[in-house]
Amino acid sequence: MPPGNSRRLWNVTRSFGAAISGLGRSHLTERVISRSKRMMLDTLGVGLIGTQTDVYNKALRYSQSFTSRDQSQVWGRAETALPPQHAAFINGVAVHSMDFDDTWHPATHPSGAILPAVLALAQVIPRKLTGLDLLLAFNVGIEVQGRLLSFSREALNIPQRFHPPTVVGVMGSAAASANLLGLSPAQCTHALAIAASSAGSPLANAATQTKPLHMGNATGRGLEAARLAWMGLEGNLDVLDLESGFGVFFNEYNPSAMADVGSFEWALESQSVAFKSFPAHLGMHWVAEAALAAKAELQSGGESNSTNHLDQIRSVTLRVPASKYINRPYPSSEHQARHSFQFNACSALLDDRVTVESFSDAQRNRPALRELLSKVRVESPEDNHPSFDKMYCDVVIETHLGNRYAGRCDTFYGHWRRPLSQEDLERKFRGNASTVLSSEGVEGIVDVVGNMERITDSSTLGLYLQMTSNQ
Repeated sequence: MPPGNSRRLWNVTRSFGAAISGLGRSHLTERVISRSKRMMLDTLGVGLIGTQTDVYNKALRYSQSFTSRDQSQVWGRAETALPPQHAAFINGVAVHSMDFDDTWHPATHPSGAILPAVLALAQVIPRKLTGLDLLLAFNVGIEVQGRLLSFSREALNIPQRFHPPTVVGVMGSAAASANLLGLSPAQCTHALAIAASSAGSPLANAATQTKPLHMGNATGRGLEAARLAWMGLEGNLDVLDLESGFGVFFNEYNPSAMADVGSFEWALESQSVAFKSFPAHLGMHWVAEAALAAKAELQSGGESNSTNHLDQIRSVTLRVPASKYINRPYPSSEHQARHSFQFNACSALLDDRVTVESFSDAQRNRPALRELLSKVRVESPEDNHPSFDKMYCDVVIETHLGNRYAGRCDTFYGHWRRPLSQEDLERKFRGNASTVLSSEGVEGIVDVVGNMERITDSSTLGLYLQMTSNQ
């Protein structure tokens, strides 16, 4: 942005503050409520199953060293409560610990940065909150992320430098928390400025145990920023307007003001999210479906009477977008496997599906899998754009007889163009949540979230989140 552009210089950040403060429950539309309830249910489910992971338990042990007068619950841990920021942090880590959470376009994981902060903060606000209050704050946080991602064309593609939740997620968390706290427009603007100083984590830590901390930090530090603004701390009121402010995270930064609440339209109204059927980077869902389609062609090819069609394979070619951090020929950990085109294609070919168990040590270290991985090569055609809205995947199997069998996926099941049915979304939630909660807790959450706009006391949700299966 040219330094002398005074027309923008004063109004972008302040317009965000005004919208965060001014948006009310009456601004929520039927479609936005419906979509955000699906996002909430899915996020709670992946967060609950995420409490079973090694990275979560390490982060929990650290978080339990903090105490305060204010206490918020840890999901799925009936006897554990933490200071709100740390409860948001650990629940955010759980949500992203398996890379099972939703994904938006432009690329980010929107819900995991928002819901843990909203629920943690709701437990320490003295006034009674309704389900609509939670829905509003949640959607304000989602909206801010979507608006910020629109400031640069760079955000349209699979990221290369920063992990998006750490850039826009912390800002969305601050916005959601500020809205729930009822902050003034100026305080909301300061909350964004404070949160911006906690933004940004390098993508080099993708496919490691540190990546889930990105989500925990985004949601926890955003909540912290809003509470600091509530206490009077101030930041740069032009932080979104400046290339030396939020512009440091994007090339070709072009910020624009948020519309007045009187003519407001939610980004979620026109752009829904993708839900994952198995816990891995979103790009893996294209390659898994394409691999299954190629295997079906192989099985119907009739080359031999062998019951193990995979014995016939000489090579497997994956045609995927160019993206270094999800091109991992021999992943050595579960986190690398979740970010490997090769691993997920081979798992689908071997097992006819990819599941939570696919990433276990036993499954990853199978000799048959290692052998199949050695036959895989990756190509990146120029027309295969690294964008979750435009990418495709081809899988081509060549047999020892020289025949080729191909499968293609342009839009996997769960993508916003081919959304999960409500039945399948609830099935995913029940499968995830039942690893931690009793059946009463699981069904209670389904009921509360499904009727969120009619819930008069939002604390009901917290009660169900504590109904563990070992009580």
